[in-house]
Parts: sequence; C-alpha cells; structure tokens
Amino acid sequence: MFPVIALVGRPNVGKSTLFNRLTRTRDALVASFPGLTRDRQYGKGALGNFDYVVVDTGGLSGDENGIDRPMADQAMQAISEADLVLFIVDSKDGRVTGDEAIAELLRRADVATLLVANKIDGQNQDYVAGEFSSLGFGETAYISATNGNGVSHLVDELIGGHPAMDVDTAADVPPNSGIKIAVVGRPNVGKSTLVNRLLGEDRVVVFDEAGTTRDSIYIPYEREGEAYTLIDTAGVRRRGKVKEAIEKFSIIKTLEAISDANVVILMIDAKEGIVDQDLHILSHILDAGRALVFAVNKWDGTELEQKNYIKRELERRLVFINFAKTHFISALHGSGVGNIYPSIRKAYESATRSIRTGELNDILEAAIRDHQPPLVRGHRIKLRYAHIGGNNPPIVVIHGNQTESVPDSYKRYLEHSFISGLKLQGTPIRFEFKSSENPFKGRRNKLTKRQVSSKRRLMKHVKKKDKKRR
Repeated sequence: MFPVIALVGRPNVGKSTLFNRLTRTRDALVASFPGLTRDRQYGKGALGNFDYVVVDTGGLSGDENGIDRPMADQAMQAISEADLVLFIVDSKDGRVTGDEAIAELLRRADVATLLVANKIDGQNQDYVAGEFSSLGFGETAYISATNGNGVSHLVDELIGGHPAMDVDTAADVPPNSGIKIAVVGRPNVGKSTLVNRLLGEDRVVVFDEAGTTRDSIYIPYEREGEAYTLIDTAGVRRRGKVKEAIEKFSIIKTLEAISDANVVILMIDAKEGIVDQDLHILSHILDAGRALVFAVNKWDGTELEQKNYIKRELERRLVFINFAKTHFISALHGSGVGNIYPSIRKAYESATRSIRTGELNDILEAAIRDHQPPLVRGHRIKLRYAHIGGNNPPIVVIHGNQTESVPDSYKRYLEHSFISGLKLQGTPIRFEFKSSENPFKGRRNKLTKRQVSSKRRLMKHVKKKDKKRR
C-alpha cells in the first residue's frame, strides 16, 4: 500500500506549487473528481526505493460554514485518507485565524501532521519559528516551494524519516496467485459488474473483506484449471446487490492495483466514449509498463451511430496503443466477457516470455535494413546489437554509437518493428540505448625523442616552403 501525503492549508499558501515539487512534474494529475468547485488532485512521487501518493486540496479556512462546503468536504476527505498531513502556512503572512482553525481541525482528526512554513525566502527563520510555535506541531520545515529551497530536506529527512511513512508496501497476495488482473476505470463504468462476471455467476464474495476503505481486495480463483487473482478496486458485491450499491472511486486503490497487477483491464463507457479521465488512467498504466486490455462496456445497449463513433474515436485517440486488444462487451448481460480471458493470457505471456538474443538481433538488423537511422552532424547513428534487459514489460537494450541522439520517430519505428517481429500482444515494450565506449578516448600516444626530433624537422621544412611561396 502506498503511503499517502495530504497537502492542507489556507488558499494561496503554495500547496499546488509544493504538489508539483513533490511529484517532480507539472503534469502529475492522475484523476479528479468532477462537479466540485475545487477538486482534490492525486499525483505520485518517489522517495528512495518506494513510491508515495500526494493529494492536493483546495484552501481551507477552518470555518466550514464560512467557505464553500464542497471544497471543505474534499479537503477533509483527503485528511481522512492520509498517513501524513503537510500543514502549509505562509511565512510572509504570519499566523492568522485561519491557521489556528485548521490546526484545531487537524488535532480533532488525530492524524500525523508536519508543519511546513512556505515562502521563507527573505524572512527571518527564527521569527517565523516563534510566530507558528503556538500551533503546537513541534518540528517545522522551512521551504520556498517556488524556487525549491528546503524542499530536498523536507522530502529526504522530514517526510522520509517520519514514522507515519513506515507503511507496509508489500501486498498481501496469496501464494500461487497466478495471473494478477486489475479492473480499473472511471466511476460507474461497470467495474464491479465485470469483476463478478469474471469470477462467475455463482461466486459469492464478501464485500470489503480487507477491512479498510483504502485497501484493494485480492480474490484468488481458478478458471479452466488456470490460477488467477483479481485485484478489486471497487468492492465486490453479491450478484444481486450490484445495482443497489454506488461504486466508490478511489484513485489510491487504482494506483495500487495497477502497480501490483500483471494485466490491467481498462474499462471505457460506450455511452460516454473516451474522456480525459480515461486517458489519465491510461497514462499511468503505460508509465507502470503494465500489460493492457481494453473493455468497452454497455455495448449491447448502444445505438449503431454511437458504436461507429466510438470505434473512430478509439482509432484516433489510441493510435499509439496498437499493441492492446479491445473488447466490446456487456458486463451486465455477459456478452463478450468470455473473450477477454484469451487476451489476458496472451498479454501476460507476451509481457513475461523469454526472448533469445539472436531473435532480437535478427529483428534489429531487418529494421535497419528497411529503414536506416538518421544522420547526426554528418554521421549516421550506428545500432550494433541488442539483448534483453528485463520483462513485464519487455526491455530491449540496444548498443551502438550516438544512441543518445536517436529521435523519437525512429524509436516508435523500432517499437513497431519489435512488437511485430516478436508477435507481442497486450504489452508495451521499452528500450534502453547505450553508446559504446571508445577505448582510446582521452588517450594520447607519447612520442619518443626520435619522433619529436623528426616532427620538428618536418615543421621547419614546411615553414621554409611557405616563405618561398610568399
């Protein structure tokens, strides 16, 4: 399970700027909850060898009656999800009534809290420390989120060493669990219905057996003699109660499920088509390198015109995902669901298969023969040989000269060549390019005395010739 860090504070104290620093990107949004004045945003960061989730919230004043209620509800939900809250205050404004009200809310929530004094540049740190000491949160981090001052210390020492971050990240997966499958998608796309269909009509599963609202549920089962484990993010319900319950959409569950899975089924609603939130989830699946199967749900009740539109949209917006199989299904009625299993097995086999070095080099040679790498500063990029560097997803290591200059267009060409040549289905493929070291780089032969003398005579001879010509 990922440790969760929530950023809480008044409006305009720098929460979003710190969010971007902690996730090391300005495009860290994984998903948002629509229909709210200010959504909470989720991103992923890395600390040493493990990942964490950061939640950015709207501004709080501490007075729920005096601010937009949905915004306050979102912030309080983030606090309830968090292992550690970063309470961000403005060093330039000093302590204000809103800070004191938020501090009281956090004390009542009984959550581990670290006080972060932002905008410290140009301020007297001792004065700022005295100003906020009455809030009663002990050690304070002093940072400037805008220019990054103090952020490394905050991440490495204060957050990394905080007891609240000591979360057991090992998933409680049963032995001999087989292929691990995660079913992910937007709210009400039909995840629970599909999970029940995949498990079988008569399968009875206890809802939320993991015991917390944030844990994914691991459900081992067998089908036709093969072992599988479903990682359920929506909560599996008894068949008769699927319609009664409202699906909970937890980004944290989704991130964990994608990370733990061998194969991810991304569900898309045929009634609504592909929306930005689908693409956000898809981007995370691709970043994780997971094998992928698309399931377009509610297909049987969709008009022909909408079906044609959906197919065109899939071709247009997912043109770069040519390796993944798409299934048009009805999870409610079961049509098309059985066809998903062959795609799951094929995707898993493609992601984990052993690949011979000779096979990779045959494909590389054929690709270069059909379309040579481009010239860089008058010299052609040389790709000499390839070998496997890992699997799930397959990693192909290519050695050569000037490999750091291989353009993205040629990388896409190689990706298509290797996926086609290896007959991979359902899995992305990654490349690592390594330039061969020149063994003579930086070395100069030392001339003997006789060679130095000959060189000087030759230089004098050349100079005399030049004078005569003038």
